[in-house]
Amino acid sequence: MRVAAILGLGCSPHSIDLFRKNTATHWNIGLPPSSDETDAIAIFGGDGTIHRHLAALVKLQLPVMIVPAGSGNDFARALNLHSPRHSLAAWQQFVATGQNLQTTDLGTITPLNSTVGTHLFCCVAGCGLDAEVARRANALPRWMRAHGGYALSVPAALLSYKTPNIKLSIADDLETYVVCRDQPTLLTALANVPAYGDGMKIAPRAKIDDGQLDICFIDQISRTKLLRLFPTVYFGKHLGIPEVHYFQAKRLKLESDRPLDVYADGEYVCQTPIEVGVARAAMRVITP
Repeated sequence: MRVAAILGLGCSPHSIDLFRKNTATHWNIGLPPSSDETDAIAIFGGDGTIHRHLAALVKLQLPVMIVPAGSGNDFARALNLHSPRHSLAAWQQFVATGQNLQTTDLGTITPLNSTVGTHLFCCVAGCGLDAEVARRANALPRWMRAHGGYALSVPAALLSYKTPNIKLSIADDLETYVVCRDQPTLLTALANVPAYGDGMKIAPRAKIDDGQLDICFIDQISRTKLLRLFPTVYFGKHLGIPEVHYFQAKRLKLESDRPLDVYADGEYVCQTPIEVGVARAAMRVITP
């Protein structure tokens, strides 16, 4: 079997050693030029590393093994891969049988005021306060990002953030957009998996293969109430709070009263306005 390894920040060729015990497997580092030269791809890294390679992974359509080794590993968790040892067990089963594969959806983001094409994301996209927190967290040292960097960035972001007005339109069965909300909105999360920020369960009901995005909005609220709300998100207990709105959609449009940065999988993508959708069964992944 021929395997291409993608190494994220903090990983090295030694990261592969745990997986090299099968001498019948030949490993190369880097993406292959075509699917004819490789049988599977192994990604050693976190959500950001996966995000940066999604377009190539979808194009190659090869089985993908995720080894959680980044500062945020929410996509791996959604696949029940909680450590490299879990990934190793799934990998050994795949080498032996080739049958433990699952198709996963991906989210799509299309900027509406740009000629840049559609972006893919695997976990959660967002704009508003969460995007500002992601921007601040990305500026921290890597070791700090991996040990609560997202949570540490919340207070400073909250003190300086000005709540925008966001208009949300959802496509109906006839593919016509209908405005369902147009008001000040503190946080907007568009989720393909339950968590982001390395464990914050912003969309606890999200499923990776249901053809839907789970949408979570938080109305403008006081800083004091938001700080009390914030810890509940780690346990997915925020949905009962009146200012939190939660629903599902296949396709939607997001507009704002000023251009807002859009982040996905912890990475900057573009600015609003955007159209967001779902790419059904876009990728095959190796699971336990």
